[in-house]
Amino acid sequence: MTRTCRTRAAGLARLAELLVFPSFCRLCREPLDRTGERIVCAACLEKLGPRRGPVCPRCGRFLEGAGDDHLCARCLDRTPAFSRHRSCGVYGGTLKDLILLFKYRSCAPLSRPLARYAQACLGADGPLWRNAEALVPVPLHPSRRRERGFNQSRLLARDLAALRGLGVLAGALVKTRKAPAQAGLRAADRERNARGAYAVRRPERVAGRTLVLIDDVTTTGATVRECARVLMEAGAEDVRAITLAQA
Repeated sequence: MTRTCRTRAAGLARLAELLVFPSFCRLCREPLDRTGERIVCAACLEKLGPRRGPVCPRCGRFLEGAGDDHLCARCLDRTPAFSRHRSCGVYGGTLKDLILLFKYRSCAPLSRPLARYAQACLGADGPLWRNAEALVPVPLHPSRRRERGFNQSRLLARDLAALRGLGVLAGALVKTRKAPAQAGLRAADRERNARGAYAVRRPERVAGRTLVLIDDVTTTGATVRECARVLMEAGAEDVRAITLAQA
């Protein structure tokens, strides 16, 4: 069979598949008719873009206005354990819709396009990646993971690590206490909720290493601050952090 015939046959097979088993974008409801499209169409994914504007150079908090980057009041008052945190975009619009599908609607394959989005937004950030040795997903409590079926941060770390050529320290950081979900809590309650909820298993796996925490969404930063604190206390050389979105 010639290449032209094979291409034509593949196209007809794809058309037949769409006619018999139609699949639609979970966001815009248009047919998923491009090769490789799953769950969300390429047109919706193309709406994702990095957030532009000033940030706190330490914690990555998005700052209002059009000025230069400068330390926020929280970092001036208390320096976090991580040396650098960056979020890809604001938690809203298409990005929020994708994260909700990924996290709560069992759409695990969205980890791949979301990892590519993180790489597109933050891949050129030299200080974030310099000498980084491994990615560390923010863990779920075992009971929460069983309910959801997967840890979204672990899937993100896996796919982003593959793009970066890095390893993943899965299981090095664990959640020891089933605290209430951070969503819906006030800032002070989030801090108390996260405090003491994480621990490092086998500290020799993190000792002396430069690590990058991975999580999906940050609001007050309580979770990544606490995770970075316990990693540094376990002997990590440096801890940085990446989140997909910042609320």
